[in-house]
Amino acid sequence: MKYFKYLLIIAFSISLNSQNLNNDSAFIDEIYDEALSNGESYKWLDYLSNQIGGRLSGSINYDRSVKWGKEELDMIDIDSVWLQPVMIPKWVRGAPEYAHIESSPGNTISVPIAALGGSISTPSIGISANVIEVKNFKELNNIGRDSVKGKIVFYNRPMDPTLINTFEAYGGSVNQRTQGAVEAAKLGAIGVIVRSMTTSLDDYPHTGSTYYEGLSLNQRIPAAAISTNGAELLSSMLSLNSNIKFFFRQNSKNFPDVLSHNVIGQINGSEKPDEIIVIGGHLDSWDLGDGSHDDGSGIVQSMEVLRILKSLNYIPKRTIRVVLFANEENGLRGGNKYAAEAMLNNEKHFFALESDAGGFTPRGFSFDTSDKEFKTIKKFETLFIKYGMNNFFIGGSGADIGPLKDSKVILAGLRPDTQRYFDYHHAASDTFDKINKRELELGAAAMTALVYLLDNYKL
Repeated sequence: MKYFKYLLIIAFSISLNSQNLNNDSAFIDEIYDEALSNGESYKWLDYLSNQIGGRLSGSINYDRSVKWGKEELDMIDIDSVWLQPVMIPKWVRGAPEYAHIESSPGNTISVPIAALGGSISTPSIGISANVIEVKNFKELNNIGRDSVKGKIVFYNRPMDPTLINTFEAYGGSVNQRTQGAVEAAKLGAIGVIVRSMTTSLDDYPHTGSTYYEGLSLNQRIPAAAISTNGAELLSSMLSLNSNIKFFFRQNSKNFPDVLSHNVIGQINGSEKPDEIIVIGGHLDSWDLGDGSHDDGSGIVQSMEVLRILKSLNYIPKRTIRVVLFANEENGLRGGNKYAAEAMLNNEKHFFALESDAGGFTPRGFSFDTSDKEFKTIKKFETLFIKYGMNNFFIGGSGADIGPLKDSKVILAGLRPDTQRYFDYHHAASDTFDKINKRELELGAAAMTALVYLLDNYKL
């Protein structure tokens, strides 16, 4: 008799789980239908990219995007929308940069460059010097101070083309951009040129932050990115004549920090309002393009999650909050401020999801959580297969939500197809015309579906 009761309990449990999965699948269908039929993400991104444009921290355009974000969230008619003050760095590129390779006196070839974010300017007349080409810091240090002093260091380590995950390839190359100026300055270099962080060969220099940790103001040297085509040309010319000179001029400048804001909106939870689910991306972008992929797409997808849930009359159990983070590109001030305020207010974050990998076709989600929790989350994967998403894996989440990490909160990142992302990342080519409407909407639907599942399940 006990054995029979045990079988009944198991059968009931299986039936109940099957019913829940069927209900979940039906609601997720509604989510996708809403996103693909009535989605607002593409229209929002059109305005953000084409009417506001590049949104560098501390710029007028960033302030305009804050105003736009708050107004659009207010129109969704969610429970509350507010601005969270945060001090952010202000760096200005100035007049367009110029560079050329001088093979002999009077014989020059112009090449595309862009000042790295945070870099100082050159003297107003620019700098001209012989070039030392290296692949990494070890090679630079082996060459030594006597050979480097008074020269321009040219870092020319490509992203590894054999790595299918282009973010992994980026991670293996980016330190030459972020720390290259410091390492070269220690050996007496007068400037730095860095190969752009992209897998493509093109004429677009890809900017990004460089840092001067440990260097006084008078020890800092100017740093710029050179396009990959320019890097290939410079390297080939150096192989034929090591005495060629490189000239570059830039007018970038750092200013004191300025007051800005994170934009926050939420739908209050009906059963567990003190447990917060956060979704977001970063509102700032670099100034060369309009930041459609990095990270305008993540911004509008995150806003769309709340709009879809409201449109479907969904009443969440937990509080669902969207955050449009400030200053991810050159400081992470927005993410750090949000986490600090959350701790100060004793807020309990249950789940945080970020979209900051472009608006391409979604392939899955990465999770930063315990193995036990991931085993439960992994079961949701079957609900996404019909939508072309079948890759749930342990990995990173997002830079802006990273400061929330503790032993309890589950962090996740939307993972679109990565192969084209670094064609546009931090370059003038990151523009709205590179966005596919359907791909963007599929990403928003996937995020909404995951938020719905995490809202309804106890892990």
